[in-house]
Formats: sequence, C-alpha cells, structure tokens
Amino acid sequence: MLEPLLAFLSRKPEGDVPVSEAPGSADGALDQLRVAFPGLDTMVGDRRVVDFGCGHGRQAVGLVQLGAKSVAGIDINEGFLEVARAHADRSGAGARVRFFTSLPEAEAGNWDLVISQDAMEHFGNPDRILGDMFRILAPGGRAAITFSPPWLHPYGAHMHFFTPVPWVHLLFPERTVMRVRSRFRDDGAERYEDVEGGLNRMTLRRFEALVDRSPFIVESLRFTAIRGLPLVSRTPVLREFVTSRVDCILRKP
Repeated sequence: MLEPLLAFLSRKPEGDVPVSEAPGSADGALDQLRVAFPGLDTMVGDRRVVDFGCGHGRQAVGLVQLGAKSVAGIDINEGFLEVARAHADRSGAGARVRFFTSLPEAEAGNWDLVISQDAMEHFGNPDRILGDMFRILAPGGRAAITFSPPWLHPYGAHMHFFTPVPWVHLLFPERTVMRVRSRFRDDGAERYEDVEGGLNRMTLRRFEALVDRSPFIVESLRFTAIRGLPLVSRTPVLREFVTSRVDCILRKP
C-alpha cells in the first residue's frame, strides 16, 4: 500500500542531473558561501585554500578568482575532477588550482583555510574527514563548513527531485522510498548511503557531537531556520526539524 501511495505522490524530475551536481561557469559559484560566511572575501584573500568536496570545481575556480593564493580541490569522484580540471583550464585558473581525490601527505599542514559546502551530510566517515581537515591545516588555520539541509529537515533525504512530500524519509520506510526512487534514477541504490554522493543522515545533534570530539576550537556555529519559523527553532526538540542550514567555523590551535 505504501509504495503505490508514494508513487502517486511523485512526479517526473525536471532534468536528469541535480542543480548542485551540474557543471557550469564560476559565475555565482560563491553566492551561497557569501550568505553562510559574510566575511568570505577577507577569509580567502591571499590564502591557501582547500575546497573539500569540490564536485565539478566551479567553487574552486571561484575561490581563485576571489584572490586565493592557491586552491586545492578534493573530491572522491574522479569523473567530477576531470570536469573540474577542464573547467579550470578554460577559465584561466589552471595555474593556481589543482584537483585531487586525496591531498598528498606532503601538503599536510600547509593550508590556511578549508571550505566545505554542502558536503558534510554526504561524507561516509565524517569523523575521519574532520580529522583530515585538521591535519592539512596550518596552525591557526580555519575550516569553514556549511551544509543544507540536515537530515531531519523536511527535505533532508534529498528526494525532492521526484516527490514534494516533506519528511518522506520519516513517513515512509527506506525500502519504499528507494523502490519508488528507482523509477526515476537507475543507479541501483537500495539505501540512502548508496545514492550518488551518499547520505550519512547528519542531524544537528550528530554534527555538534562530531565537532565536540574533534581537536578544533569552535569559533562560530549557527543554525538557520526555515523562513518564517525562527521562534519554533528555539525549541531544542523542534530545532532539528526546522533548521535549513548549518554554518560553522572551526580553528586549529
């Protein structure tokens, strides 16, 4: 009964590639980062920057154009990195940006700033990733992490490309959601962790615990509520369900 119901509440996606995964120019690539971190220009200027989870490289190229001394883009998807390298060459940024599936050990401790946008909810082992960020930063270096939406947001399962049902991942069993999803994506995913990029079910509480366990010093941690619901977000229990974005700046001692 549940699968036909969810199928009835679904729709054909508009295009095959999510906007966040689609390659394009660097124009506007930093817009969301500037919202999350209003001091971005100062943070990046003449700094050595790592874009952790760089995807197709639009943001990495944008960071070069913003004035970064050098940029390293990291992503486990080699196909994305091929697109990123070609994009960097076309934009004229190729001499100041490099792309890796993992940063060479010789580069550890040499970077001033790590930026991670809309990736923390995808990392399979976020504790290890945060440890990697700490390792590659120079003393006094900072990690600027922003991601949206967290897991308990109405669309935290990233399934809105085929269904408008809010909290579909809470209202329907995972197996049902993935079976209906398979009608729109033929990647063979059977769990949320299997979808492209993976989903690690990152809640606010889990992220706070992750940061607390890390050796970083927290400079700022902000939860932005869904528009129109700021008062509701002040209630700890409800905050998980109405937070749309997490912005955090960490510093290496």
